[in-house]
Amino acid sequence: MRSLLTASAAATLLFLTGTVPAVADDGDGADRTFTIEDSRITESSGLAASRIHPGIYWTHNDSDDGPYVYAVDSRTGKTVATITMKGVGEPRDVEAISVGPDGNLYVGDIGDNLDGSWDHVWIYRFPEPKRLADATVRATQFDVTYADGARNAEAMMVHPRTGRVYIASKREGGGGLYEGPEKLTAGGANVFRRVGEVPWVTDGAFSPDGKELVLRSYFSARRYAFEDGRLGADHAVSVPLQGQSESVTYTADGSAMMFGSEGEGSEVVRVEVEGGGGGGGESSPNGGGGGTSSEDGGEDGVSKKGTATGGAVAVVVIVLALIAAKRRRG
Repeated sequence: MRSLLTASAAATLLFLTGTVPAVADDGDGADRTFTIEDSRITESSGLAASRIHPGIYWTHNDSDDGPYVYAVDSRTGKTVATITMKGVGEPRDVEAISVGPDGNLYVGDIGDNLDGSWDHVWIYRFPEPKRLADATVRATQFDVTYADGARNAEAMMVHPRTGRVYIASKREGGGGLYEGPEKLTAGGANVFRRVGEVPWVTDGAFSPDGKELVLRSYFSARRYAFEDGRLGADHAVSVPLQGQSESVTYTADGSAMMFGSEGEGSEVVRVEVEGGGGGGGESSPNGGGGGTSSEDGGEDGVSKKGTATGGAVAVVVIVLALIAAKRRRG
């Protein structure tokens, strides 16, 4: 769920201290940086690359929209299919979408804006349509609970090899990575158990080979080695400057990551992955390897190069004043 002041402060910080990563367009126009043109999509909160339709990305609104999923063509930014899910309850706070190795789309109605007030959340599943056209599909609904109590989450990832579902919770001081059962079952609770520690997370995605997991926040991202269901070594990822940074996915071939944001006419930005195929580190802004250096790199992939202008400093002062005023009112 959105946090305007937090996102504004984060975006301002990135503007002051960082440079945005290098981006590139695919030669045939697919999987390139694009703008979502559909006026109905104002809170794109999740992103998943189609496995059967090249250049197509599945997305959805955050809340107050209904049981809808949209297929957007990266070559044009236009919606080419609107899927209406039936057989599920009224969605509350849809935050994530992922494609499983079984050919199904998984939709995570996992947000909890009151930070743990709901005793269960939901995952919806339906086959990825073979034909891109408006359609109504029957989805299976799965109840989800956490072994250590209810919590807020915005990231849900389906492993591309095992099909196991993972959720990363969202807390300001850091959350947890939760592993679902080997197979989800309808008609009963699917208990997710904590298997790792993660930072503040707004979305995540597995590389197509399943060997890496990228987790993003409002102004940073990290890639983790992933083996036997557990997080390994991690390093920073260069991220684009976006106003409300909410989503990330790999391209279907693993050659790049796509970073999305909320807002009307929001942009989805392609960031190259060194080596392609979901293997090596990401390209840095100067064309070198992934990670940061002591000379021009910073924590969480934010470069230390660049100086603040007077206008930028003013923006920081305004944002901090707004935050302070909000706390006083609280």
